[in-house]
Amino acid sequence: MHKVFNIIIFSLVITNNVAAQQNPYPPSPIIKEVKFIWSSHIRLASGSDNWPITWADDDNQYTVWGDGGGFGGTNSIGRSSIGVARIEGNWHDLKTTNVWGGYNTLNNHKVIGKSYGIVSIDSVLYMWVGMLETEKDPFKEVKIAYSKDHGATWEFADWSLDRKDGVMMPTVCNYGKNYKGAKDEYVYSYLIRFQSYEGPDDYLDKVDWLNCQKPGLIDLARVHKGEILNRNAYTYFAGIQDDVPVWTKEINNRKPVFENQDGVGWCINVSYNEGLNRYLLTTEHTETHRGNLSIFDAPEPWGPWTTVFYEKKWGEGHFPLNTFYWNFSNKWMSKDGKSFSLLFTGRKENDSFNLIRGKFVTEIEN
Repeated sequence: MHKVFNIIIFSLVITNNVAAQQNPYPPSPIIKEVKFIWSSHIRLASGSDNWPITWADDDNQYTVWGDGGGFGGTNSIGRSSIGVARIEGNWHDLKTTNVWGGYNTLNNHKVIGKSYGIVSIDSVLYMWVGMLETEKDPFKEVKIAYSKDHGATWEFADWSLDRKDGVMMPTVCNYGKNYKGAKDEYVYSYLIRFQSYEGPDDYLDKVDWLNCQKPGLIDLARVHKGEILNRNAYTYFAGIQDDVPVWTKEINNRKPVFENQDGVGWCINVSYNEGLNRYLLTTEHTETHRGNLSIFDAPEPWGPWTTVFYEKKWGEGHFPLNTFYWNFSNKWMSKDGKSFSLLFTGRKENDSFNLIRGKFVTEIEN
């Protein structure tokens, strides 16, 4: 069990509002500023990274880590290539349990892989899993795994997306508890577009795996929530026509739903903030593992995107500048959508479960 008690938040608060001309999209019409409460920083599970999170039907959250022992473990003690943990309680008084892999786990396994997207829908957990071959070709393919027993056991779909499809590491959009608050019956997955390549023989030499992908392109796939395991049910965003999104069943006919010439990270996250009625996309830009955090928002899964936050060296002076992945906990979001818990990970000291509290300012403060 890990508990964190009553952290005083009346301390240094940094406001970040970057000039619009530096950003790839215009400023958000809703969120005017972002404030981070640096003194609220919590670090657990040293040696385990990633930590995408979802809010399940049992009112617990489930999160995925990579290359470590999970909660209570280290980089070597209890080490699993991929593991799933359950988090009970609130952000300041949480109880953690490794349910699949890791130190003192409820269920051991030998699966190799990494995930940056997990979601609970109708009491079933789903996650995109990549890096299934870590030595020869780590991004050869990505698959969907699913669990009907809250993470205790997992099975894989019998199909995959691969680098020949131009797909890198997907994530999946989260809504509220057990997918409550979703605007329609669809599940939206965001697919990082691989850099172009000429053929399989020279591919591995051309791609800088764990770095920002440039040009930065993100694609969007959707599927009815009852057909998640059926590849033929997926369609892909193919642009906007008469203010309505166009969908195609041919993945090669897709068009990016998000673009940034500064690049996007090799891992991203998207969640829906019900209080603000905005989709939030978090990723890196320019260079990886340097705290180059960007947050964008949109009224629909396909946009139009606007800039909430765009900065290099996020967290400078508060923790090492080696972070690369961020995502919001919807359970630990206030009802009005303004007060949030941001989970993040990185290298070295930040190769761990990290949490920081913050606030979205929706109007200019005097």
